[in-house]
Amino acid sequence: HDIGKIGIPDSILNKPGKLSDEEWEIMKQHPTYSGDILEEFTTIPEMSEAVRYHHEWFDGNGYPYGLKGYDIPFIARIISVADSFDTMNTKRVYRNPLEKQEIINQLKNNSGIQFDPEIIPYMVGMITDGTVDRLANLV
Repeated sequence: HDIGKIGIPDSILNKPGKLSDEEWEIMKQHPTYSGDILEEFTTIPEMSEAVRYHHEWFDGNGYPYGLKGYDIPFIARIISVADSFDTMNTKRVYRNPLEKQEIINQLKNNSGIQFDPEIIPYMVGMITDGTVDRLANLV
C-alpha cells in the first residue's frame, strides 16, 4: 500500500523530526504514486483504488483527495485502520511502539473521525483476543 513512497526523497522518509510544510506536501503524494504504480496490477481487483485512498479520513479531512465516509472505497477504509495499527504498534525513529491499550484508545477515539466506525470494533476485537499477535508471529 505504500509502494509509492519510492517516489519520496529519502531525506523526507528518514527525517527523524517533524516534516516542514513543504516536505509534508511532498509526503502526502505517496498514496497517489502507489495507486499509479498499481493501476496495471489486476490480480487483486480495485487494489490501485485501495492504496490511492488509504489516507482518506472518514470525516473528509484526510489526503490526498479529501474523500469522506462511504465515498472512500471499503478496502481503503480497512487498509487505513490496519496501517494505523501497524504504525502505532511499530518502533519509529521518533518514538517507541504504543502499548496495546493506548492503540485501542486511539482507534476508538478516532472512530468516525479518521476511521470507519463499522471497522473499528473488528480491529479492537483482533487486538484484545490476540489475533494480531498470532498473525505477527506467522511473519
